[in-house]
Amino acid sequence: MLLDTAALYFRAFYGVPDTVHAPNGTPVNAVRGLLDMIARLVSEFQPTEIVACWDDNWRPQWRVDLIPTYKTHRVAEATDASSSIEDVPDLLAPQVAVIREVLGALGVPVVGAADYEADDVIGTLASHSPMSVDVVTGDRDLFQVIDDSREVRVIYTGRGMSRLETLTDAALEAKYGVAPPQYADFAALRGDASDGLPGVAGVGEKTAVMLLHTYGNIDGIIAAAADPASGMASPVRSKILAAGDYLAVAPAVVKVVRDLELPEFDARIRVCTDERTAELDRLSGDWGLGSSMKRARGTLGALAI
Repeated sequence: MLLDTAALYFRAFYGVPDTVHAPNGTPVNAVRGLLDMIARLVSEFQPTEIVACWDDNWRPQWRVDLIPTYKTHRVAEATDASSSIEDVPDLLAPQVAVIREVLGALGVPVVGAADYEADDVIGTLASHSPMSVDVVTGDRDLFQVIDDSREVRVIYTGRGMSRLETLTDAALEAKYGVAPPQYADFAALRGDASDGLPGVAGVGEKTAVMLLHTYGNIDGIIAAAADPASGMASPVRSKILAAGDYLAVAPAVVKVVRDLELPEFDARIRVCTDERTAELDRLSGDWGLGSSMKRARGTLGALAI
């Protein structure tokens, strides 16, 4: 099980009242919410290994260089648009270090890569795992890693933890009309305001699906637009040609990286040592994690080897 950690703790922060505090008054709603999510996911999907994939860089400069508007709306207001400082709610910011510490004490490895996002870590691990993989995320960009032949699914949290969607090849095609390998091109064509991707002006989801069905991928679409004999409708051809500069770089921004060099780690769910048990007890007391910590420890402990 690969966790898109930031996506989950942001969801936890907004899903649990920020009146939930530690004994010292620090808000811990995101910490407790994430622990409850992990307990629910582990209980329902029964993984043998679990990894917390981390944004070592939530807005890599190499992606910004290709599309300057990439995630611009999420840059902190006190900085300029070229900054890599994310606009994180004041009550969430101090919880991130606690989340990382708690995950480590639970035995869940936190894995990131310099200059890359958690999506890229997930893409690499999902593409090279020797076992089946469940990717837990609320980010639609990760639909591109779904692969029935390698038993890679996405557990999508976009509708909330009470309405999880398990997406396979067939489920994605039924939902969007494209196969997983086409999803990144689909997103680039239609755009994605949540990532600051403008898309091709005048091309919405239906037109994007039609183009991908007809021409396969963005390279095929660009080639057809340049070929008067391709049969592409003139209005669509004009839109594709006008977006040539954008389409030349957008796929590289949207597609997850699948070949990162990652540090070694052990993701097996293991029985707690006395040292880890003492650390978890300390963290639970210091941060007032109570029943949330108990549930996470219980569900992980039930699957430990």
